[in-house]
Amino acid sequence: MEAIAALLTLFFHILIFPGLLFLFVFGLAAEFFDRKFYARMQNRIGPPWYQTLADFIKLIGKEDMIPAAADKVIFHLMPIFAVTAAVTAFMYVPLWSETGIYAFNGDVVVVLYLLTIPTLTFFLGGWYSRSVYSMLGAARSLIQLFAYEVPLFMCILAAAMLADSWSFKGIVEFYSSHPGYWMFNILGLCIALISLLGKLEKTPFDIPEAETEIVAGTFTEYSGKLLAFFKVALNIELVVGASVLAAVFLPFGYGLPLFGGIVMYFIKVLFIIFLVSLAHSVLARLRIDQMINLCWKVFAPLAFLQVFINLLVKGLLLK
Repeated sequence: MEAIAALLTLFFHILIFPGLLFLFVFGLAAEFFDRKFYARMQNRIGPPWYQTLADFIKLIGKEDMIPAAADKVIFHLMPIFAVTAAVTAFMYVPLWSETGIYAFNGDVVVVLYLLTIPTLTFFLGGWYSRSVYSMLGAARSLIQLFAYEVPLFMCILAAAMLADSWSFKGIVEFYSSHPGYWMFNILGLCIALISLLGKLEKTPFDIPEAETEIVAGTFTEYSGKLLAFFKVALNIELVVGASVLAAVFLPFGYGLPLFGGIVMYFIKVLFIIFLVSLAHSVLARLRIDQMINLCWKVFAPLAFLQVFINLLVKGLLLK
């Protein structure tokens, strides 16, 4: 009976909460908020509340069109891998308690690795579509990955280094026991937010699917259920990325009672999604060379400065 109960609990966590169903609903809500806010910033009404779900249902009902020259196995598997990696990463992130569902020492590194996989699936899916537009978009996705990942990783690991822990639980416990120390990481939070825009391929970093240049880039040849899965993966990645930044850079509210912790979690995540939507709304698209220069010549040195600041704090204040 214990084995059956453990198996049912596992399936509940993976499929219902905090797994696929929760992330699917929250991801659709986040996409609606982003689209609505983007529209209001352009003095438009924007979509109704059910539009994101309607778009998903419409795509699910369409036929999957696969190019004759495409690698059909990779073409089919990449959207599934993208969703799976994003959902798996969420299992290790603390939500309203200090510990994720399957937390362990070193889970920060694993989550950062898992969040890299969706971008790689975009590249492989586009590259093996064998379309000119898809391959160009895929190449841009991979180039962009090498640009934003370095400053993003450095900022998150700088906060972890100050906490002297590579686990989310250790990071949250450190900043909870040292109130105010999270403010040393504000620079890192700003850089991580901008890097998250690159990971989500949102303006000004929507270079891989610049519709005015290369149609839909990586996703040009995708349609139907497979395109729907890619869209779901991006929505889930937005929620997971915002949850990671909330846990690392806004590590407060975890000692509250259950209801208070849940409310605080949603406040922090929605605040980060708001900042992402704001940047997405007011900035213009960059060229790929401009993004690389920005990430390597500006954000990477600033991320290194964040590491240096945390080293000084650790050496001077935490002796």
